This record gives sequence, structure tokens and C-alpha cells, in this order.
Amino acid sequence: MILSDSLWSDSKISTSRRALLRALTIAPVAASAIASPWDGAMAALHQRYDDEPARLVRTREGRSMSRFRYHNAERWMTTLSSDFLADPRHTKETLHQAGFVTQQALCAYLLDMGFSDAWNARHIKQDIAKALAYANTCGFGHDCPDMARLAAVLSPYWKWGYHYDDWEEERPRTGGFTPATITPIVRALVDRVHDVTGHPRPKGCQRRTQVARS
Repeated sequence: MILSDSLWSDSKISTSRRALLRALTIAPVAASAIASPWDGAMAALHQRYDDEPARLVRTREGRSMSRFRYHNAERWMTTLSSDFLADPRHTKETLHQAGFVTQQALCAYLLDMGFSDAWNARHIKQDIAKALAYANTCGFGHDCPDMARLAAVLSPYWKWGYHYDDWEEERPRTGGFTPATITPIVRALVDRVHDVTGHPRPKGCQRRTQVARS
């Protein structure tokens, strides 16, 4: 599997995102009355998943929690990139780790957009495909086909932490993913969260990322 190149209209996405984020930092009552460019798509997702409508309001607490989740994703990304998980025999463990990293990264983006942590915990949980759908609906702009396929395989990621030795017919399918293909896809997602949120990387992470790419 080859990581597909994705083309994004970054300037358009960034402009609409900045405008919305400025609106969502004002008083909650006023912010709730401001229509976002994603209201229709959000309503469709709420109906599709039978979710309680999310009320997007940016707060300092939410921004701080977003940064914490992003840093968590970066730190655990180092484990995902380890030699141990690079072994094809450990694909199941790699998928479980990838699920956690992507969940933390995507929730970091949603928190930064004004989703509440309580809403994420109640409706996103460990469903990576749903988290990615909500993020992309709200301007994340990561329309990567490989990430979409991986998200479907990961969801919900708790299943990769179970042992299925005695129930072969219930064993979840890897979708053909291997550690060698999983890691760069997840790395690209985490980098996208860094780019669009503007969160600084954890101390020492920038150097490790540069070494990994060289």
C-alpha cells in the first residue's frame, strides 16, 4: 500500500477556519448564534450517527486540553515508530497503538475547534472513523484515502487489544495494513494536527521527526 498524495486548498481552509475560530472565542451565547460554514454537514453527521448536536465554543481550557492531547499523540508516536512494532508479526499491536495515537490527535483537533471534552468522550470514544469524519467536516482538510481506509480498520481500536486465538472467525481484519504502511499514514495525520492547530511540538520531538524523515 502506498501513502496517497492528498491535495488540499489550504489557504481557503485556513481562512474559513480562522474566521470561525475568532467567532467561537466570544461569549458562548453570541457564538452559538453565529452560523459556521459547516453547519449543514455537521447536522448530517449528527443524524447519521444519532449524536447529540455538538455546540462549538472555544475556551482557554479547551485549547489547553487540545495541546495536551496533541503532545500525548506525539509522545506515543515514538512507540509506534519503534523497532519492536516495525516487525510485521506485531501488526495487531501496531494497529492498537495507531488507534490510540490517532484518537488523541483527532480529539486534539476537535477540542481546538470548540468541541467539548465531554461530548468527545460520549460520542467519539474509540471510533477513529467517526472522529476523522467530524474533523474533516470542520475544516481539518486531511482527505487522505489511505487514512480513511486505516480509520475504518482501526474503529473501534479497543478490538486490537484483545486476543482472538480461540475465536478465529471473530478475529478483526487488518485490511492488508502492515507496520511499514501504518506508521507513515499516522505520522502524516499527527503532522496535520500540528500544522492546523499551531501547537508546538513537545520538547525534543522536532529533532526526532527530522531524523526519522532524513
